[in-house]
Parts: sequence; structure tokens; C-alpha cells
Amino acid sequence: MQFASLGSGSRGNSTLIEADGSAILIDCGFSMRETERRLQRLSREMQQITAILVTHEHGDHVRGVASLAKKYDIPVWSSRGTAKAAKLEELEHWNCIDIHQVFEIDSIQIQPVPVPHDAKEPCQFIFSDGDWRIGILTDTGSITPYIEQQYSACDAFILEANHDEDMLANGSYPSSLKHRVGGDFGHLNNGQAKDLLSAIDISKLQYLVASHISDKNNTVALARDKMSEALDMDASWIDVASQDEGLDWRVLRHA
Repeated sequence: MQFASLGSGSRGNSTLIEADGSAILIDCGFSMRETERRLQRLSREMQQITAILVTHEHGDHVRGVASLAKKYDIPVWSSRGTAKAAKLEELEHWNCIDIHQVFEIDSIQIQPVPVPHDAKEPCQFIFSDGDWRIGILTDTGSITPYIEQQYSACDAFILEANHDEDMLANGSYPSSLKHRVGGDFGHLNNGQAKDLLSAIDISKLQYLVASHISDKNNTVALARDKMSEALDMDASWIDVASQDEGLDWRVLRHA
């Protein structure tokens, strides 16, 4: 089982997970042309994509979904609330996710995780092929007990560290946007990412990826340093899914 990021940040997000010949694209916040370009960087083409999963309707996660699904005849999966907000129900091969039920795409088992975010029916996902578990958690304003329960014992974890609280408070955003980003239905800050890692079982982690890092209200160094406090290891061990470069393939392996 392996994963890569096409890019992560306020200007576009997309993650690719592969197992047993299936390739699932999680979100697509880039234009069709840009998505195709970024896939080529990972030695992949859209014709190889099995399905597109959508976490919520915000443009930096859904911008290219409909055009790509139509052009390449790819099934799209989302909650009904997300589909209504993003008009995904109009797609020929849209599939409804019950965000409280596990489902499968080919041999990949997918656990949706409802999250507090300012969207219609948002969820994040945990993927398993029977051997490995890959968790993705971004666009989440606060940590719930259910989130702590579900994201324990992952082998790889792509975790949001969107902002530094002081940088957000003292930054250029208008007050209303500061409250939205930093509120209970906004985005996880560095401290919240650390607290979650401290609360869950991280004993199996082969990869931890800091993601959705704000280019105005955070730095890679601050995000890594705070996360590393929960890991008891050097901050350089933590991978980063950047906005422009994404993250190259990471492969889960037995010891």
C-alpha cells in the first residue's frame, strides 16, 4: 500500500492512495490540466484512477472533480450533503457515502470519519487493505473523542497543521476570517495536531505527514517542531505535503 500528495494547502488539495492495483484520488482542488500535470510528476495518468473521494465542497478540495470525472468517466464518492453543495449528484457515476458506515472500493476498505468543519456534511477517511491503515485528517476545527478513537494505530497519518495560533492572531487576515480559521469548525492548529498525536496510539507509524500548512499563518518548521514534541523524535522525520510540490510516493513496508 502506498500514497502520495499532489499538493496540500489553501490553493488546492489532492491525495492519491494505491493498493492491489486500485488507485483512489482523495479530493481534487486543482484544475483538470494542473491535476494531469501533477499526476505525471508521480508517474501516473487519470486513466489509472479507480475512484475520486470528496471530503467536502470547498473549492480547494473539489475544484477539478466534476470535469475530471466527466472526461475520464470516473466514479465519484461523497456524502449527500457534500454532493448537494458541490452539485456532484448531477454526475453520472456519483455514489453516496453514509459517513457513519464503512464501505469498500475494490479491495480497499474505507472508514469515513465525520469532522467538525464549516461545510454541509464533511468527513475525512481512513483506508485499509487488511495489512495497513492510512489516515487522512485535514479541514477539521476541533478534535472529538470519535476522531481520537478512529485515528489510533495508523501506519501512516496525513495530519493537518494549518496554522500557528500566534501567527494567525497577529496576521493580516480580517477578524472574521481569523475566527473562522481558528474556530471549532475551522482548521487544526499546530498545538491541536500535537495534542491529537499525544492522545492516540502512534506506535505503528511509519510515516507522519504534516499537511494543509498555511503559507501566511504558519511555517513548516513550526508545524514539524510542534508535532515532534508528541513523537519523541527529531522533527526532520516528519514528512510535509507542500502546496507546490506535494509529496512523492511513500510505501508501507513490513519490518
